Amino acid sequence: MNTTASSLHTDHGGTRAFSPVGIIWLKLAVVYLIIGVGMGIMMGASRDFTMRPVHAHINLLGWATMALAGLIYSVFPEAGLSKLARLHFWLANLSLPVMAVALGLVITGTTALVPVLAASEIVAALGILVFAANLFINLKAR
Repeated sequence: MNTTASSLHTDHGGTRAFSPVGIIWLKLAVVYLIIGVGMGIMMGASRDFTMRPVHAHINLLGWATMALAGLIYSVFPEAGLSKLARLHFWLANLSLPVMAVALGLVITGTTALVPVLAASEIVAALGILVFAANLFINLKAR
């Protein structure tokens, strides 16, 4: 087994195990799922849906996108171990918390944070573009 594919290994029972890189993405995705579900419960209980856009961003960029990245990086460990994957990780995980907080504050009237929101959105978009480039470069049939 070559070193780039070693992150997708077999466990003691001989079955395929997820890569450590994929597991990190999946665990972070679950954290965002918990936050998103908690926000949904709070909005429903209070009948105040003002934070609906924050809830959506956390669920889509946090839970869905990060979970899919974790699965993809597990199935294609060459992509998961690349420099592009590391860049994707940091762009995604630095931009989303900033974006969520800034969006929440902008929604509630702190318009001075619009530039922070815009910058975090651009960083998140760059993360998605890096992810796409990584997949186009490193996904290969086995």
